[in-house]
Amino acid sequence: MRNFWAELPRPFFILAPMEDVTDVAFRALIAKYSTPGVPRVFYTEFTSADGLIRANEKGKTKLLKKLEYAEIERPIVAQLFTANIEHMEAAARMCAELGFDGFDINMGCPAREVERQQCGASLIQNPALARELVRAAKRGAGEMPVSVKTRIGYNEDELETWLPELLAEEPAVVILHARTRKEMSDVPARWERVKRAVEIRDALDSKTLIAGNGDVKDIADAKVKAAETGCDGVMLGRAIFGNPWLFSDRTESPSPKEKMVMLIEHIESFQKHMTGFVNDALMKKHFKAYIGGWDHAAELRAVLMETEVLAQAIEILHTASRTVR
Repeated sequence: MRNFWAELPRPFFILAPMEDVTDVAFRALIAKYSTPGVPRVFYTEFTSADGLIRANEKGKTKLLKKLEYAEIERPIVAQLFTANIEHMEAAARMCAELGFDGFDINMGCPAREVERQQCGASLIQNPALARELVRAAKRGAGEMPVSVKTRIGYNEDELETWLPELLAEEPAVVILHARTRKEMSDVPARWERVKRAVEIRDALDSKTLIAGNGDVKDIADAKVKAAETGCDGVMLGRAIFGNPWLFSDRTESPSPKEKMVMLIEHIESFQKHMTGFVNDALMKKHFKAYIGGWDHAAELRAVLMETEVLAQAIEILHTASRTVR
């Protein structure tokens, strides 16, 4: 298996893993409207390696739904979390067998339920375990490249000591959210620290690629941040809400009608891929992202939020789309 990261043009752009947002239904839609040639990489929602290994068949089926992907998404990276060395190795091997292009270890999630398992951002406080997990993932992944998504520190900025620990294990990529765990997303991302990460990487003569993450508005903004910091790639998260065109080369803003038609297609993709596995109400978190920015959008959004089944929302959108341009 090739290390696809090394072959990507720079800067490359990564779709962030967002729980109950970037599922296969949404990613397939984003991939469909991406412009060929735009160097982009998709991540799955983050998934529990412990659950994949320990769960009964019903539980495993539900978790594997989070790792479902469409061929159009490639290159596609599975992101998992665990503090268990054996589970990490086994889960990486499973993802290799599932045909993923890459495997990523989440070392940045600040959620309490994740940290209670000594996973996510808590691993910043345990570099020895973090390094063991990278080695375990590499053993399981075989030739599939292993990357790490993390933050610049836990309570304080620890980039100078934390990043070298990761680089010592030679992951293919380190994706750096330019905030500490304590800061969550409550302060502006400090992209000067991404620049410093590149300097640390270069000083250590490491071949690991560095990607930055945090407060990226769009691809144009990502290109500016990459140029200013010298990083190899940029991860985009919240910029994707209501914008499946994120990785396209279109420059004009979508019209209200285009947004409505796209939301219909998004709902239909959700029905195809996710209905029966998750609560259909999860789709409602996308309504606000699509329906906004024009007269009477708030009223339409309120009506959509009151629907009880997705078929109702589609019918309402079809009717509304006939009255706008």
